[in-house]
Amino acid sequence: MNSTSSQANPYAPPRAEVRDTATQEEGELAGRGERFGAAILDSIIAGLFVAPLFIGANFQALAAKDYANAFSPVGLGIAALGSLALLVFTAYLVHKNGQTIGKKIVGIKVVRTDFSRASLSRIFWLRNVVNAIPGVIPFIGNFYSLVDHLFIFGERRQCLHDKIASTLVVKA
Repeated sequence: MNSTSSQANPYAPPRAEVRDTATQEEGELAGRGERFGAAILDSIIAGLFVAPLFIGANFQALAAKDYANAFSPVGLGIAALGSLALLVFTAYLVHKNGQTIGKKIVGIKVVRTDFSRASLSRIFWLRNVVNAIPGVIPFIGNFYSLVDHLFIFGERRQCLHDKIASTLVVKA
């Protein structure tokens, strides 16, 4: 019996490392402080666009929970237009480079786990909408929000909403 087991199999696949050239070079993960700072900035900016709601507001009606008579049409209109403008501008930034205004100021962005560009729909639906669903459930929502944010202490600094969307936050 002739032993051919020591000879190479001409039909075997090649043994070489294969790299995907479609992905971008790996980026440096954003720090927890940078992410927190961007979230605070986004909250402040959103608050500034909602603040005109209180122009000419009747605080006595507001205290009595008479919301129909609490806000002036002018303040309501300015706040609605400002919020719409903020929503459109933020959607543009997220679509263009995976950044909100706060993330752009801080210098970080959202990418896929393979460091490729994250789409607007992935960021909107998976990182925001799907993640918000447990938040509306009484008691469970608060617990979920805490757990979501505590996941940032993992090795890859991914919150639970990042894991759901298969995203990372990196330095821009």
